[in-house]
Amino acid sequence: MKTWYTNITIIVTLMLCACSNENLEQYEPTASNLDIPKIFSDNIIPPVIPKDNLQTIEGVALGKKLFFDPILSGNNTIACADCHAPKNAFTDVSRFSNGIDGSLGTRNSMPLFNLAWNYNEQFFWDGKSFSLEHQAFSPVTDPIEMKSTWDDVTQKLQQHPEYPYLFKQAFGTQLIDSTLVTKAIAQFERTLISANSKFDKFLLGEAQLTIEEQNGFDVFMDEARGDCFHCHGSDKNPLWTDNDFHNNGLDASFTDLGLGAVTGDPADNGKFRSPSLRNLKYTAPYMHDGRFNTIEDVINHYSEGLQNSSTIDPLMKKVSLGGVGLSEKDKSDLKAFLLALSDQEFISNPDFKN
Repeated sequence: MKTWYTNITIIVTLMLCACSNENLEQYEPTASNLDIPKIFSDNIIPPVIPKDNLQTIEGVALGKKLFFDPILSGNNTIACADCHAPKNAFTDVSRFSNGIDGSLGTRNSMPLFNLAWNYNEQFFWDGKSFSLEHQAFSPVTDPIEMKSTWDDVTQKLQQHPEYPYLFKQAFGTQLIDSTLVTKAIAQFERTLISANSKFDKFLLGEAQLTIEEQNGFDVFMDEARGDCFHCHGSDKNPLWTDNDFHNNGLDASFTDLGLGAVTGDPADNGKFRSPSLRNLKYTAPYMHDGRFNTIEDVINHYSEGLQNSSTIDPLMKKVSLGGVGLSEKDKSDLKAFLLALSDQEFISNPDFKN
């Protein structure tokens, strides 16, 4: 009788385990749609989300944890968030960020927001990465940044008390690899949406601009004055960037070839991505190499500091004059408008903090 009872117990236990394993295999993460602001849905096309990396609650949560975890670096001291801090609209206040051994890079950390609307799918200042997922591969192995290997990172994650379970919840497997790590980070980064500046509220009829801000916007849109909108968007393109690459007259000769080093085409030398003008209040210093400390410095560059070169962008129409030659009043008002693109809610959003 005891043997019969024991055998039945074993059979039932095996059946329960089988059911449990089947449930795990059938588990699917919870779909999570991006919260697309009205200012975007009214003016620009839908976000770019790969079919093999759809947004899920579990994937975003995992990506956020990884983004803030120094486990991705060689000596466990630096996380993605150290060079892309939420309070600075996910960039670094230093001109060049420190790597794990104190080494400095040669470019300013790009701010991270509205990345799901990068339609040409080229990332970094020089466009060297072809997707948001691919972009996350590079910093881990970069000898100046995190200075690790993906074998080392995945081994640390695999041995971690929490991560195998979290990967199981997000992707249905406890076997961690670099592809799943970067997919999770990309899911989190796509949630970093900034669309609640004073100017956004103005466009929605929820705020009024000052006289200075309105004139600054007029300067921005006026081809005879600022002529900024070709590269940096408009009220009809609230990304405030064309996501394209331009030589904007920073140098007469190049120590950093930018896009040209990626494509190998000399016609691309000195071209860098047009950054979004959102959140300039929080993202100094400016340009790919952080050479300008203030918004005034940037405006002065376009007003009277342009340098000619063989690949100068045709949009720099007044390069022979040194720039567009703004009056001091127009400079001041242009700055007022640019600051109206700052989104305090974005940098204080608890969903984007560790």
